Amino acid sequence: MKNQNRSYQFIIIPALIIFGIISCNKKYDGEENSLETIRNANNNSTYSKTKLDSLQATNVITSQKVQDILDLSTLYTSGNKDTEIDSVIYTQMQSHFLSKDSSNLKPLLREMDSLKVRYAKVSNLTTSKAVKKQDTLDFATFDVEYYDNKRTYITTVSRKAQYLLKASPVQFKKEFKFYFVNFYKKDSDTLKK
Repeated sequence: MKNQNRSYQFIIIPALIIFGIISCNKKYDGEENSLETIRNANNNSTYSKTKLDSLQATNVITSQKVQDILDLSTLYTSGNKDTEIDSVIYTQMQSHFLSKDSSNLKPLLREMDSLKVRYAKVSNLTTSKAVKKQDTLDFATFDVEYYDNKRTYITTVSRKAQYLLKASPVQFKKEFKFYFVNFYKKDSDTLKK
């Protein structure tokens, strides 16, 4: 009986270890970043007030904009950062921000460089509002899954971004443009408006 238990242990323990290794080997399953990403991530689109009335619609738009920034950032950090296409990518990233200050992107790009990120995927995005004095501020809280150039999972980080829906009226229609005020916001930072 003891020999049977030992033989089961020699089979079950290695099988569990192999199963654990396979299940931890998470791969990136999102879309490939390409020049098509650059062309479509230019932040030129506007959204009508009727589309933004729904919380679900706001979450979808915010998730799309966060993913755009992450895709552009992974393309930028995987390049040389000194070519003409890198300049175009950087300009596209800055177009998603209310102010065109380079400090908006530094924390994100530094983090991606240090982790050698090639792919990033947004998940668990929720939006919220906060009132400061007489201003209502919009925030997005989300998780970012990072993957390397072999599409192997690196880590997941939780982040917070402040965004603004700025009125952009077009011929008697009430439309808005989406901008980030601060990306990867720390709660201890002062709120910007």
